[in-house]
Amino acid sequence: MPFWLIFVVPIAFWILTGLKVIQEYEAGVIFRLGRYAETKRAGLNWIVPGIDRMVKIDLRTVTRDVPPQDVITRDNVSLKVSAVIYFRVIDAEKAVIQVENYLYATSQLAQTTLRSTLGKLELDDLLAQREKINKELQLVLDLHTEPWGIKVSAVEVKQLDLPPEMQRAMARQAEAERERRAKVIAAEGEYQAAEKLGMAADVIDAHPAALQLRFLQTLVEVSAEKASTIVFPVPIDMLSSFLKRAAEPPGALPRPPVALPRPPGAPGVT
Repeated sequence: MPFWLIFVVPIAFWILTGLKVIQEYEAGVIFRLGRYAETKRAGLNWIVPGIDRMVKIDLRTVTRDVPPQDVITRDNVSLKVSAVIYFRVIDAEKAVIQVENYLYATSQLAQTTLRSTLGKLELDDLLAQREKINKELQLVLDLHTEPWGIKVSAVEVKQLDLPPEMQRAMARQAEAERERRAKVIAAEGEYQAAEKLGMAADVIDAHPAALQLRFLQTLVEVSAEKASTIVFPVPIDMLSSFLKRAAEPPGALPRPPVALPRPPGAPGVT
């Protein structure tokens, strides 16, 4: 074996050992003799073996489920709330130096923030203002994780588990609200119908023949059905002459006209 190979092979091995490949979605934090030196980016990088140590940090967005938390709202309603949090590392140096485990720390912080924030709200606000609550949770978490180099992009309240008795009470409340709206709508319809009937009565009072025309129109509409019973009103004035004749005894002669007394001075009939 040549003498120079004794030195070349260990040196080549030492150089190859220091080669590190960093993916596009990663960052490498370099510590030289225990102190922070620099942050390497994606590509082929070389560190001093035995002196430098590299810690890789994933820069992609991380999704973490927040386990169901027992929350007591301001109006003393106990429920379980679960959520999901989206965050990513924007400063790899701080994520390594400022916190021991940024994934675990962010998850625990999300749980405590969820309990404390939702405990200040009432149940109706929690159910109706979901977007506002999500925004408030995101702002609070982002404020606390900023020193760690973590950016919280979104927090979504995923599920609310209400007690069965509370679900029944809310169902009764919703049913009562629907009944109230139905009664109000029916009353408004009756009021509008009464107004229209009053206007129709005014028109018929000004034009009596309109009532007879309406009767005839109704008769035509009803007679279009195949099987129908028609009840048609007849004015009493048309039947008065028939009623008078029916009241006279059979065979009676028509009464002669009665001569009225002539006033004095009136001309006589010749």
